[in-house]
Amino acid sequence: MLQVKTTAEKTYTVEFKGERFWVDGQAMESDLIRLSANKYHALIGHRSVTLELISRNEADKTIELMVNGIKQTLEVKDQYDLLLKALNLDKLTETKQNDIKAPMPGMVLRIMVAAGDSVKKGDPLLVLEAMKMENIIKSHADAVVQKVCIEEKTAVEKGQVLINLS
Repeated sequence: MLQVKTTAEKTYTVEFKGERFWVDGQAMESDLIRLSANKYHALIGHRSVTLELISRNEADKTIELMVNGIKQTLEVKDQYDLLLKALNLDKLTETKQNDIKAPMPGMVLRIMVAAGDSVKKGDPLLVLEAMKMENIIKSHADAVVQKVCIEEKTAVEKGQVLINLS
């Protein structure tokens, strides 16, 4: 069983049993065709729907989809997430990461923050070049930059601490 919360704050209970699925206890018929790597066409009941997977965030338990050209963010909780919430243990699984680490070896091209700067979740922190591609490393949470541990035009290894946040 899954609990799915939509961008419009509607919550649905979804259950899968073999080839069929139920939404809020109502059986649904569907036919799904894969059009490309992240794009699908579905017949759900008597409705035609085009779905495109934009992103999936395992930590936040969210999925971003384009549904008939409209962006939707779905929060998906399984039975274990719901049990942890019911027991008020869901906050224990959240960990605050204070270090921004290099996701891959590369060259730091540009640093966009300094110690003492306040950043919001999603703000760009630095640009890391790896395999001739520029990757913007972003903040994972609202925080304050405590220390920038690297300099521009320096090589870094995978897992090396780049910036400390608090």
